[in-house]
Amino acid sequence: MRSVSDIFGQIFRNLWAHKLRSFLTMFGIAWGVGSLLLLVGVGEGFRSGNKRELAEFGKDIMFLFPGRAPSVKGNMTSARSYLLTYQDYEDIRHAPEVRNACPIISRGDLHEVSEFSNGSGEVLGTEPQLNEISYLPLQEGRWLNNLDGAQRRNVVVLGNQLAKVLFPGRPALGAFILINGLRFEVIGSMPHLGRGDNMWLNNRAYIPYEVMAANFPLKGENHQNSISFIEYQPHVTAEHVIARDAVHKIVGHNHGFDASDDNAFDEWDSIEESKMVGTIFDVMNMFLGAVGVVTLALGAIGVINIMLVAVSERTQEIGLRKALGATNRNILFHFFLEGLLLTLGSGMLGLAFAGGLMGLMGGVQGPQGFDPPKLVPMSAMLAIGCLTLAGVIAGLYPARKAAMLQPVEALRQE
Repeated sequence: MRSVSDIFGQIFRNLWAHKLRSFLTMFGIAWGVGSLLLLVGVGEGFRSGNKRELAEFGKDIMFLFPGRAPSVKGNMTSARSYLLTYQDYEDIRHAPEVRNACPIISRGDLHEVSEFSNGSGEVLGTEPQLNEISYLPLQEGRWLNNLDGAQRRNVVVLGNQLAKVLFPGRPALGAFILINGLRFEVIGSMPHLGRGDNMWLNNRAYIPYEVMAANFPLKGENHQNSISFIEYQPHVTAEHVIARDAVHKIVGHNHGFDASDDNAFDEWDSIEESKMVGTIFDVMNMFLGAVGVVTLALGAIGVINIMLVAVSERTQEIGLRKALGATNRNILFHFFLEGLLLTLGSGMLGLAFAGGLMGLMGGVQGPQGFDPPKLVPMSAMLAIGCLTLAGVIAGLYPARKAAMLQPVEALRQE
């Protein structure tokens, strides 16, 4: 134990004797590790932010909106507009390629009034299965059910922001509101969805589809029995393109146009979007990996140069130790510990710096689609491990070379 403590004491004395060189070595390693972890952390924040935003819509959602059907395929100048109908939804729901579907009537020109305040949120008429497709958690109360639609009950589920506007500081559950003069009972409310000032999901009210269609149908000429859009899910996630083609054929057949023309459809496929985002992440990972390799390589080169110079300057010290009876193993073990402490300690300082900075940024709301940077443990271990290995090898190589010399030859080195 005494010999080990003596070795550590000698190591710290050597580091202190060359304070500037030791500081520059440690700073280079800490900076390399810290900057790499911050870079990877920013990428991970972007990844998690986009995944979170997609998850807020739900899983495997595909949207179909009213569109314009060209009379001649590919020629949009001759296109005519068409509306989606409840019959379109019925046909889509019963298609074998579709797992679930839901019709939506959406209006943003209705006015909601409570005994305390009034609002102008978006009102959606929908069927109960919407919460099986979209991500619609409840904070209190219940969601719409089949009896609500069958018996045309005037019930409503409020989004978080709309509930706060209509019932400021008061409970909304069980209270009543007026939607364009029609009385509705609040049967449920939802928690805040999304982050920051993104309120479009929270400023909504959900009522039974049958009530919406009877009392607040879409305005306009030839809008009878029309709906705003359809949400559906493919029977198998991997076969979402097959489900989309089947839906195209149904709508094309119902409205009398060529379903093979993709320009005739206005839609959004969250599965395809996820794949595109995944491709972006793959490219970003390749870029960050290349930058990380370059950063580690530059850091390793700097550490290797400093360690080579440091050990080469101490050839006479090695010769003196050998003359006093030190073995090659003692000398190599000493330089191994010195390189290990210098590089590993510096790497841990870089990790602490990056982790502390990410911790401070954890409470900062980033722009839409971005989460605060996140520490990636695997990247931290890889960065510290590579630089530590480079530093140890760079210290052992010249130390072994010097230890192989005869004491007289080592003492003779300049």
